[in-house]
Amino acid sequence: MVKGVQNDVLRDPLMRCRYEMKYIISESKAAAIARFIEPYLSLDRYSKSQPNGYYPIVSLYLDSDDLRLCTESLCGVPKRFKLRIRSYCDDPDYPRFFEVKRRSNTVIIKSRAKVAPHDVPTLLSGQYVPPLQNYQDDISAIEQFQLYMKSIHAKPKILIRYFRRAYEGNTENRVRVTFDRQIAYKVSNGHGVLFNGGNNWQYNPITLSSVILEIKFTQRYPAWLSQMAQCFNLQQWSVSKYATSMEKACLLGFCAPSAPMPVF
Repeated sequence: MVKGVQNDVLRDPLMRCRYEMKYIISESKAAAIARFIEPYLSLDRYSKSQPNGYYPIVSLYLDSDDLRLCTESLCGVPKRFKLRIRSYCDDPDYPRFFEVKRRSNTVIIKSRAKVAPHDVPTLLSGQYVPPLQNYQDDISAIEQFQLYMKSIHAKPKILIRYFRRAYEGNTENRVRVTFDRQIAYKVSNGHGVLFNGGNNWQYNPITLSSVILEIKFTQRYPAWLSQMAQCFNLQQWSVSKYATSMEKACLLGFCAPSAPMPVF
């Protein structure tokens, strides 16, 4: 379990509207970049709570039967959204987080609500259940999630899991840098959101020997990040964990050899 996540997740409104930049880099470059950013950023509280700095993330993504959201992501539609239910722990009492992640050109807007695990099927059926936290933001996030879900008749399609190491700053221009490794997926139409949920996981080939680097900030692109991008010759990619995993699953007919559990 990731200490601190359950009681304080995304209560920071600044990070709900942000800019994101993604890169696919080698393991050696990831290690060098981590050393470069350490004078500017610290490990976030979730990475600090783990002995090796990596914490698990698993998300259940929803989409229409014709995979509209996947297609829009692969085609780079400038205004699009994603629907997912996220967890950081397989404990049956650990909450799930209903998320809507919207993109409007270069701006990312994210809403999120904490939900009891046993309420997930009810919410996915279209019925309303109050979130665990009685914040207006959480209530609005649940309503927004269900509105988007109903608008395209979205259903659970695939689980995505990976390990993350995250750094963040504490200045007004909130900067967050994450390294995601060992991304795996499993086609699923159920309600379970479990990192260790059964067999038939497949590795996303994008990260078999690579790392996804994400840079997020709320106001301006810091000069030291520009220096880092130039120093390491970073080339920005438009890469979606969901869309690339679903695309691969479709190409393989959902029957690729099963991937063993990732170990860190």
